[in-house]
Amino acid sequence: MTLAQRPPFHEFLHLSDGVLALRHKCYLQGKAAMDRVPAYLFSIVHIASDQLIGEIDLRLEPTEYLQQYGGQMGYHIDTAYRGHRFAVRACLLLQEVAHTHGMTELWITCNPDNLASRRTCELIGATYVNKVKVPFASELYWRGDRFKCRYLWDLTQQHYMPA
Repeated sequence: MTLAQRPPFHEFLHLSDGVLALRHKCYLQGKAAMDRVPAYLFSIVHIASDQLIGEIDLRLEPTEYLQQYGGQMGYHIDTAYRGHRFAVRACLLLQEVAHTHGMTELWITCNPDNLASRRTCELIGATYVNKVKVPFASELYWRGDRFKCRYLWDLTQQHYMPA
């Protein structure tokens, strides 16, 4: 996709499920963006306490690097708020952004030892594809990542917050 073909960023004012809200933090582009792919970065806010509990981003192009190693979506929940399926809720909320950009699937990657992230992928309905070795020349390798589990999330299917 060329620069002229890239979809414009949109404004998302209300991404909420009553428990969490995604608040737009910034747009990532150029060197600030993984694989230089334009991305949205949202703060994850717990509505009842109005506390920032994490972040989630959506990378708008399915480059080979993102499909294999980096993922088209990334999320982090602060330690004090883990164990409540907040990452699952945030991922489900992010679907609206992906749909707005015409995305029908997302590649998600995580470290094999990150059991919470792997469980999040399962709970949102993503399908485990395989485990790949991170190349030596990769930014991820130099951050300490050696392998990535790859999941494919079909956004054409209806997904609900699991009980």
